[in-house]
Amino acid sequence: MNTYARLPVAFTHGEGVWLWDSNGKRYLDALSGIAVNTLGHAHARLTVALKEQISKLIHVSNLYQINEQEAVADKLCELANMQEMFLCNSGCEANEAAIKLARLYGHQQGIENPAIIVMEKAFHGRTLATLSATGNRKVQAGFEPLVKGFVRVPYDDLDAIHQVAEHNPDVVAVLIEPIQGEGGIRTLDIHYLEQLRKICDQHNWLLMLDEVQCGIGRTGKWFAHQHTGILPDVMTLAKGIGSGIPVGACLAAGKAAGTFKPGNHGSTFGGNPLACMAVLTTLAIMEEDQLVVEIRGQGLIIGIELDRSCGELVKQALAQGLMVNVTADNVIRLLPAMVFTTAEALQLLDQLCPLITNFLAQGA
Repeated sequence: MNTYARLPVAFTHGEGVWLWDSNGKRYLDALSGIAVNTLGHAHARLTVALKEQISKLIHVSNLYQINEQEAVADKLCELANMQEMFLCNSGCEANEAAIKLARLYGHQQGIENPAIIVMEKAFHGRTLATLSATGNRKVQAGFEPLVKGFVRVPYDDLDAIHQVAEHNPDVVAVLIEPIQGEGGIRTLDIHYLEQLRKICDQHNWLLMLDEVQCGIGRTGKWFAHQHTGILPDVMTLAKGIGSGIPVGACLAAGKAAGTFKPGNHGSTFGGNPLACMAVLTTLAIMEEDQLVVEIRGQGLIIGIELDRSCGELVKQALAQGLMVNVTADNVIRLLPAMVFTTAEALQLLDQLCPLITNFLAQGA
């Protein structure tokens, strides 16, 4: 189905942060599959691990214990200081799980129509519930009626949260991205999450963090919220967690833990042995090779906002062998793999900066 406006290039193979197209041209990949290819392309250790797993076991179903899945749960809960984990196949599935968990939590508190506070310009997925939670009319248009039960407020605005708390007794949770990816790489004030944690505790709400794009080392810590020291009740992950193998996760802690019982939620493919081996290998390599040490600022999730629409820069960069992306119409999005070196970063700057300068000069 014609659901993508694809660029006119097809890749045949990759190595590290480089890709080659069907004509043999080489490209510097500063997008890494939209924050997916954590270890870059064709990582030798990941390749071996996946081959070995395929030769033993790909899938059995969640009717049975899966040793690799239990190991992933132990490791992610250790890294995140959380208690429970549900494995699925994508970010929108992880957010669906979080939304369902929040609603079930609300019903268990005696709230008949539980509501979730979400943000303007947010992006949580394209299923009916997650696109309803998303703050982008382009994503929602044509798919009405939307799922009810979401209360939208401006991003990084605590006063708006307080106003909702005063007037809506049905709120049970807040769902927020610590860094808005699709919304233009927008970051929160450094104290926002600390104050939001206090508000959620005060009202017995769940604090649910969507770290699908900004988690798994991209900001310099395992999870973006760890820059603040707070602990969420629910956290969703996907994208880079499996270095290209489809996998998502919904983690719970504190008052959110224990909400789901057998039969409340499920996934046929979620957490199968192959996906879990990808997660375990990715996390092990990141730890052992220290891929996220001394990353400053917001690490490898970078947005360059211009004063005008700049989608045409994507094709201009591609023509010069550079892969970038534009989101929110006027924000150049850079999401390199964690194996990005200083030399490759400098090459990126050498190519990208003149492109931007020339683009802006043309419209001056």
